[in-house]
Order: sequence, then structure tokens, then C-alpha cells
Amino acid sequence: MDINELLKKENLNRDEIVYLLGLSDEKEINLLLERADEVRRIYCGDEVHLRGIIDFSNYCEQDCLYCGLRKSNKKLPRYRMTPDEVVEVAHKIINKGIFTIVLQSGEDGYYDTDQIAYIIYSIKQKADVAITLSLGERDFEEYRTWKIAGADRYLIKHETANPKLYAAFHENQKLNERLEHIRFLKEIGYQVGSGNMIGLPNQTLEDIADDILLCKEYDLDMAAFGPFIPAPDTPWENKKAGDVVLTLKTMAVARIVLKDAHIPATTALATLDEDGRIKGLKAGANVVMPDFTPSPYREKYQIYADRRCVNDNPDYCRSCLQLQIESIGRKVSSSRGDSFKLLSHKN
Repeated sequence: MDINELLKKENLNRDEIVYLLGLSDEKEINLLLERADEVRRIYCGDEVHLRGIIDFSNYCEQDCLYCGLRKSNKKLPRYRMTPDEVVEVAHKIINKGIFTIVLQSGEDGYYDTDQIAYIIYSIKQKADVAITLSLGERDFEEYRTWKIAGADRYLIKHETANPKLYAAFHENQKLNERLEHIRFLKEIGYQVGSGNMIGLPNQTLEDIADDILLCKEYDLDMAAFGPFIPAPDTPWENKKAGDVVLTLKTMAVARIVLKDAHIPATTALATLDEDGRIKGLKAGANVVMPDFTPSPYREKYQIYADRRCVNDNPDYCRSCLQLQIESIGRKVSSSRGDSFKLLSHKN
């Protein structure tokens, strides 16, 4: 295939996506990344949207083989923030000029419908801020209640579009059920984000291509493609981490295929490569998600090993990110960073 002609195509099929993911020539890879950056500029502009994360609980009822939060990990010190603590941190994030709050936890049923609704409502009373929930699979009626309380977005990664691969590391969950949740969330009006992990054991380029195409099929508002990183004290602690270059190629192809979806330069990518966030932003990403979970909690949210910036002051992280973003000619957005699909519908 001619790389230049391929990159000009409006729509890529599965074989073409696999071909691009398999590029090994450095010049061709650079052409792919440059094209992704161009598509990002056309559809998303030069603003980078910051999402402030609060990891408010590291308890989890699931037992996924790769995750440090899995319930069988007895070595992990557990914590839960109180609803009022979460609200207080959210207001500090807003005061930093960040207008999306990501409320994230393991699948922790300790926080019932009303507690989460209280947190959402309390945060929304103070500012015009978007709230993203990342709480795993919850009851469909809870999703409805939280939407009414003011939640705007839901992040729930499908992790892999291959049902057999999904079953290999989820003891209690099924891919078709995860996809039902994604469909329902979209139906009731959430801006929905999903995505995969790159470098899972036995994963193929065809699997990654199917992940990208699944994100296109579901017309997702946000799609995250981050490398797999093994976590200590899990069955997969000795597995090989995902590849940085393949992650960047995946992000780039995803940008070309998905056009206007928000794509983050993930913390996992920055964990494997010191310059990972910048490289991700140059490969089509337009979102960064700094962690504002306060100490002593943030050190205990050990979903994988050696998480980037975990010991840094969140205020320093905000300033550092701004300098990095501006160093490549981009600027930090002062908006909520809603879905471009939502904005186009309004227009």
C-alpha cells in the first residue's frame, strides 16, 4: 500500500487500519503521526482540554486479573473519601481553571445512588462544570438518577473488543454486558467515553483495529487508548507492558478514523515514557487528565505500577502541564470541553 495515498482516505477499512498499526519504518510512522495531528487540528482545534481526576475509592468488587485494585489483592491499603471531601477537592480543581471533574473509583457499592447524586449535585451548585463518572458497571436506574442530578459524561472502557480475550482476564464480567451499558448510557444522553488497553497478552493488531472500529460504531464522544501496565500483587504482575510506539500508532489511527472524538494522552503512556503526554498530543490527542486526588489517598490508587506523577503536588502538575502544552504551540482550554458531536448538533 502507498502510505501517502492511504493517509488521504476519508474512511479506512479494517485491513488498512491493521496495515497502519503494523508500520515499522520510522519515516512512515512519522507520516502517520503528522497526519493524525493534522486531522486533530481540523476537527478539534489547538486547545487541550484538562480533566481533573478524583480517585475517591480504591475498593473494588471485581477481580480483573490485571488490575491492582482487584478485590483479591489483600496487600493494597484501602481507602474511601467522604462525599464532602470529594466535593471540597472538586471545588479546588474548579478554582484552578479546570471545568471537567472526573469522579473515579473501583466498582464500590458502598457509595449508593444517593451518595453519588449528592456529590454531583453539590459540585454543580458552585460552577458551570462538567462531571464525568467512571464507576464501572452500575445499575441502569442509577445512571438515570445521576444524569438527573447533573452528571454529564460516563467513562467506561471496553478494554478489548475480542470477547475471548475479555473473558481471559475478567472472571465475573462479559463483554456483551459491558457494551449494553455503553449503549444505554448513550441512549439516556450521557457523553460517553470508552477505549482499550494496548499490549494485553495474546492481543493482535486485528484486535486493536476492532477496538478502534467499535469506538466508531458506537459514535463515542471520547476514546482512550493507553498501554497495558502490569500491577504488583496480581496474576499478571510479570506480564510485559504495552509498547509506547504501538500506543502512539493506535492513537494516531484512531484520530484519523474517529475524527472529532476527544482522545486523551493518558497517564499510563506518560508512566512508560517521560515525554509520553507530549508525544500523545502530537499523535492526535487533545485531552490530558491530571490527578487531583489528595494525599494520602492518591498513593494508594495503585491500578498499575509506578504511576506517573503520583508523588507530585497536584498544583505543580497543573502548572507543569500548562508549560508542556504551550511548549508545542497548543493552549489550555478554558471551556468545559464538551463533546464536539454535541456541539455540532447544537449548531
